[in-house]
Amino acid sequence: MRIPKIILILAFSVVSFFSAEAQSRYAIINTKYILDKIPEYKEADKKLKALGDQWQQEIDQKQMSLDKMYKNYEAEQFMLSEDLKKKREDELFLKEKELRDLQKKRFGYEGDLFKERQKLVKPIQDKVYNAVQKMAAARSYDFILDKSEGITIIFADPKLDKSDDVLKELGINN
Repeated sequence: MRIPKIILILAFSVVSFFSAEAQSRYAIINTKYILDKIPEYKEADKKLKALGDQWQQEIDQKQMSLDKMYKNYEAEQFMLSEDLKKKREDELFLKEKELRDLQKKRFGYEGDLFKERQKLVKPIQDKVYNAVQKMAAARSYDFILDKSEGITIIFADPKLDKSDDVLKELGINN
């Protein structure tokens, strides 16, 4: 009869250990929702959109100019000497390259728009991250999931969403 008691005690200990481990505290937040509620973020987003639109107009104008040059070349190429044809083709090639370089400079990886986004938005994101860390430490959360864009959550109990608490921590009333 001694062996079943030991097995029973051991089984109870294992179950107790795993049930204690299974009680991790976690929360779910939506950073997109949080950022949309922060006035500085809205302002930064407007500035970025305006810059992007301005730069896109500049690119569109250069593209229209290039298209016009192509049409003129196509219409005149039969009347041009080989030297003039070559000169015009070189001009077209250079204009195309300038346009691609401008697009890359403005919108490419680590381009002007990326740098502006880093300058305007990153401090706000850092502020939110610090508020999340502070809230997690104060409430003893083991982990916090972000349901905005990166992680897909098929179902989340709305009472677990602590986005409003992060906004409160930032001093923003929604």
